[in-house]
Amino acid sequence: MQTVIKREGLKRSKFHAKRKETLATLPKYEARAVARFVRISPRKARAVVNSIRGKNVSEAYNLLEFSPKKAARLVYNVLKSAVANAVNNLGLSEENLYVAACYVNDGPRMKMVWPRGRGRADIIQKRMSHITVVVRDREKENSAK
Repeated sequence: MQTVIKREGLKRSKFHAKRKETLATLPKYEARAVARFVRISPRKARAVVNSIRGKNVSEAYNLLEFSPKKAARLVYNVLKSAVANAVNNLGLSEENLYVAACYVNDGPRMKMVWPRGRGRADIIQKRMSHITVVVRDREKENSAK
């Protein structure tokens, strides 16, 4: 849920100052963590990420812990970091947290040359990912609405 702040004829600098002020007073119930430049194909990581979206943190931990995929281990670490951010930085309780959003974006690609016959070459692309996990507190989110 995004908060809409009306401009009301203010100059851009005044509007942004007012917007920052207003957003600073709102309750914080969302934390996130990002792992960048992870050496796994985004397509493979998305399969794991899609399985935990919308689930409670404890349930997501169980799914990731017992999944045999490499991406599960990487997403587990990002989820753990997001939960730690929520608990330590915002003072949220771990029992009320759930995975609000998680997604995998493309990172840069390492390109390698693979020699072929008759002087030709193929390019091998080693893909990287940026994994993002956002956790929210259900109780604080409901009370804010």
